[in-house]
Amino acid sequence: MFVKEVMTDSPSTCLATDSANEAARIMWECDCGSVPVVDAGGRAVGIVTDRDICMAAYFRGQPLTQIQLGEIMSKDLCTVSGDSELSDAERLMQDRQIRRLPVVDNGCLVGIVSLADIARCASKNGDTRARPSDGVNRELAQTIERISEPRLGAH
Repeated sequence: MFVKEVMTDSPSTCLATDSANEAARIMWECDCGSVPVVDAGGRAVGIVTDRDICMAAYFRGQPLTQIQLGEIMSKDLCTVSGDSELSDAERLMQDRQIRRLPVVDNGCLVGIVSLADIARCASKNGDTRARPSDGVNRELAQTIERISEPRLGAH
């Protein structure tokens, strides 16, 4: 199965010059936990999560309208192609401990694939990799476990 078969097409985006308030608004309206950040040409340049916004607000003590996304977004962007195997995306999520991957075509954002997208796909399509006795998708369970491991020093 390919990433493009389960990804969310055309996610809402922000520019690096937008405020954290704008990203928070999108997250609320779209019921999502991250917003890809693109440049004027639609090229993916970063991603900001709800956690990034909360931590910035807490540590800076500023209103979200005064915090630019370019200052708080993750710039070490990990992306995947829509033509990539879904299992490759899962492995990338495991290795990088991330829940969402921007999907790009020649650098331009075309979608986003999340752990929730993968879980819905596994549930909808049945579990071809599961043990018949427990019905658990072992690859998905391993992805969730690896993503959820605390980082060094975290509790």
